[in-house]
This record gives sequence, structure tokens and C-alpha cells, in this order.
Amino acid sequence: MHVFVTGGTGLVGSAVVAELLGNGHSVLALARSDASALAAEAAGAEPLRGALADLDVLRSGAAQADGVIHLAFANDFSSPDAVAKAVAEESAALATLGEELVGSDRPLVTCSGTPLVPGRASTEADPLPTDGPVGGRGRAVTAVLGLASRGVRTTAVRLPRTVHDQSTGGFAGLLTDIARRTGVSGYPGDGTQRWPAVHALDAAVLFRLALEQAEAGTSWHAVGDEGDQVRDIAAVIGRRLGLLVESVPSQTYGPLGTIFANDQPSSSARTRQTLGWEPKHLSLLEDLENIQP
Repeated sequence: MHVFVTGGTGLVGSAVVAELLGNGHSVLALARSDASALAAEAAGAEPLRGALADLDVLRSGAAQADGVIHLAFANDFSSPDAVAKAVAEESAALATLGEELVGSDRPLVTCSGTPLVPGRASTEADPLPTDGPVGGRGRAVTAVLGLASRGVRTTAVRLPRTVHDQSTGGFAGLLTDIARRTGVSGYPGDGTQRWPAVHALDAAVLFRLALEQAEAGTSWHAVGDEGDQVRDIAAVIGRRLGLLVESVPSQTYGPLGTIFANDQPSSSARTRQTLGWEPKHLSLLEDLENIQP
């Protein structure tokens, strides 16, 4: 397939582009800057200049492609307004991509987060949350999945709280960044809450499998580790950086504070069984050993 990819130069996106190219697909990658365009070309993809807010460019990319993988998101969690702006931008982009593909039976693979289900690990059958700081993402992805009835092979890959590679990325990466800045490797609450995780290279395989195989209207979990306790994550970060490890106020994490404090393990049993996906790379706690002081 000739695949249009948004967010193709990010942590997950660059792994997805490499996975696609390594398995016989070609890639048209949205590039919002000269640097992104050069990175896409260096990876072997064809760049298409434009940002996520450039809806005409998105329509053009989708029109040229046999399938679309959407990964781009403005990861600005500095304030509630910044989060709301990022969610609104992505929602408009997803609606545009979906409408362009209506009636074509072409695949549109999007991403979201694994849902939180009190008292147990979430599964692929659980609905996405539609309220809270990023509830708009859940509403947008749910709307895209609804396009299955209009001739779009829509699927959603749900990413866990940390997608990591070489110790960076996701919630754990944010903990590391905050630890470097504050001099304390902190965790919210008592630290017993669990966060799921996956290596970026394993997640990339699942995006390809969803593109190639998944039925319309389905959701999949890119979960390698069902849930590590946050205090265990903080302990590795603290040891690698030589910092004190302790509980810190949830306000430390800004708009994400309430999300960080939740116990949110997640299962990928159905994904593994149905699509034959099997994570092979380092677990989160193993990968965090790559943190350099």
C-alpha cells in the first residue's frame, strides 16, 4: 500500500514509518517543517509539507493514498487551554481524513489511549472515555470508528500511558523530565497505581497489522506491560539520576495530575490472539535503565 502517515517523525511515527517501509509499503509523510521533511526523506518516505491544521493538505494526502495512519498530536500539556486546543485540532483533522475516505473501503488507522476501568485492567471491548481533560480525543476516535458504516475500514490502536524507546517517551518520560528539573524523582499519591507501557517498535508492528488486517470499526491495545507501579518507575528513574524518590503533590503534573494519579492497567489479550501481535522488545523498567545521569 501507499500509506499517508501523519506524525511520522515522532517517537511512535518514526517507528511506524520504518515498519511500513520494511514490509513492502511506501509512505507519504505529513511534514510541518523543513526539518521534518528532511527526516521523512532520510527515513525513505515522501514528505508532504503541511501541519495538522492544514485540512486541504490532509485531504490531498488521503486522496493519494491506499490507506491512512494518523499519529500527529500537539503534545502540549502546559495548561488546560493548550490541551483543549490540541484536542480540537486533532478532532478536525480526523473528521477531514475520515470524510475524504468515505465510500472507498480504504483503511484509516487512528490512535487513542487505553481506557481506565476501575478495579480491573481495561480491554479492547471497553469504551473510550469522553469526558475529562482529553475526553475530546475519545469522542473524535469514536466518531471515526462510526465511519465503518460509511465505507471506511476504520480501526483504532490504543496506546498505553508510556510508549518508550531508549528510556524516553510517554508518562514515564515526563516523570524523568520533571525529576531532572526539580531534583526529585516523584510519583503522585502512594505510587501503587499502575501504568501500562509498550516499546515503540512493538507498537509500530501493531499499527501495520491493523492497517493490513483489522476489520472496520475495531479497537486494539498496544500494551506490552499490563501495568507497572508508578513508584517502581520512579525508583528506577531516581537510581539512574542519583535523586531522592518520594511522593509529590498531584499539582506537580499540571493538567495531567488527575490522570497520573489513577490506577489504569490494561490488557492486550484479544489483540494478541486475533492479530497475532507479540511484543518482543524491552519492557519499560528494562528500558529505563538506559537513562543517563
